[in-house]
Amino acid sequence: MPIDLERNDDDFAARKANSPGRGAAVLIYALYLGSVMAVVTAPLGVAIAHFKLGRGAEWVDSHLRFQIRTFWLGVVAGGIGLLLWNLLGYLDAAPGIAWGLGYLFFTTCLVWMVARCGVGIHRLMANHPINNPRSLGFGGAKVRFHD
Repeated sequence: MPIDLERNDDDFAARKANSPGRGAAVLIYALYLGSVMAVVTAPLGVAIAHFKLGRGAEWVDSHLRFQIRTFWLGVVAGGIGLLLWNLLGYLDAAPGIAWGLGYLFFTTCLVWMVARCGVGIHRLMANHPINNPRSLGFGGAKVRFHD
């Protein structure tokens, strides 16, 4: 019999809140957000996510996949941004243009990462899986700026 992840009875919600791996997912989101100040916490978070993947509840695994993808997409985007920034230097672009585009690119990446963590934490605290952990956006969540 399949498990109904959207049931509303309190006993089911309590069991789901105590799902194996849920605490690790919370910790990883915190490490990712901490990487805004100390970059070393993000690689630690992805290492924990890789280690915990497949060892907990299925709905928690969707969060771990989302977190792993967030890290690796961020690394790829950062590498592309750094490469383009250096390319502007080799092309003798004005320093203001190179710095401005670099600032805009890395700020956009930072906002994207923090927003993904925010959506993930919100869904995790509500005991919901990430609908599409492979997405480039916010895991299939509809992001609204109101209650």
